[in-house]
Amino acid sequence: MKIFISAGEASGDLHGGALVEELIKQRPGIGIEFLGGDEMARAAGHGPLIHYREMAYMGFAEVLRNLGKVLGNLKRAKEAITQSRPDALILIDYPSFNLKLAKHAWELGIPVYYYISPKVWAWKEWRVKDIRRYCRKVLSILPFEVEFFKGHGMEVEYVGNPSVEEVERKEGNLPAKEAFLKRWGLDDDRPLLALVPGSRMGEIRNNLPVMDEVARRFPQFQPVIAGAPAIELSVYGQYSSFPVVTDSTFELVRNSVCALVTSGTATLETALLGTPQVVCYRGSGSRIFYNVMKRVLKCPFVSLPNLIAGREVVPEMLMHLCNADSVAARLAEIVPGAPGRDEMLRGYARMRGRLGTSTAAATAARSILSDF
Repeated sequence: MKIFISAGEASGDLHGGALVEELIKQRPGIGIEFLGGDEMARAAGHGPLIHYREMAYMGFAEVLRNLGKVLGNLKRAKEAITQSRPDALILIDYPSFNLKLAKHAWELGIPVYYYISPKVWAWKEWRVKDIRRYCRKVLSILPFEVEFFKGHGMEVEYVGNPSVEEVERKEGNLPAKEAFLKRWGLDDDRPLLALVPGSRMGEIRNNLPVMDEVARRFPQFQPVIAGAPAIELSVYGQYSSFPVVTDSTFELVRNSVCALVTSGTATLETALLGTPQVVCYRGSGSRIFYNVMKRVLKCPFVSLPNLIAGREVVPEMLMHLCNADSVAARLAEIVPGAPGRDEMLRGYARMRGRLGTSTAAATAARSILSDF
């Protein structure tokens, strides 16, 4: 049996690596060809057809500047699928590229599975038509997606959320708090306040100045910035003088009493770690853009804890609402001793219950292989 998997960015490579491990474990001798990165290469025992570093172009302008590379990658991938004729194509997010591969595989009669589907329930809902036409099954990692895809006449299965397993695994291997503080030269007399400004330059530029200003209003805490692996330390220094810890976000968040977190997967991980948070997303900071997006978005929330729980668990301070006064007011509601803290932790428990206990990669692999 042969499987072709396409993941176009770092997060997809991480989840793809776990999926490859399970496919090989459940079907020894299976052949794996893939677009991805080092995690998938480690699991498969060989390198990718195309590394995601050559594919990870985000936004219209960046894609346009690199259009020749994008089209070249797509041509290589299509040719590889045509030549190898895999038994199945598995897509991991990255819809602009992957849906083109899906159409190509569908035209060749190759079954297509979408593991970690694009967030079409939030926006760009027109993509549902392509997913329904070209994909045999959606393997969802968010429980509320099941009703959405079923409502569009699609076969969908909730397989569990990989962040649950990832957090549990990492949390079980974390060193003691004292070792973390000593490693980074942090004080042991003031509680930590985690500042998680995101992993992209634009996110850091827009969100960290607000986080810095808010943190200075809470002198009882020790603010520490979670540095992203690919970002130079000097970047953070442009917007804040607080200390930065790199490649240690889990440790920082787990050992902090509260966190300011840029919207994204980090909000779910923070909730799973049990650290109260305020979700921040400054973006352009425009009230007009905020009102436009309210009309474009098809969902009531943007942060995963709220979407999964089906109600507001964490405050979402978006665009012009992401200012120092508003964020500080919401942070004050969840500091130790504040009544909002226990309410948020109860919301976390509700969210965790809805995620269930399934292991995502193992369940997804089993679902795919059961068709062959």
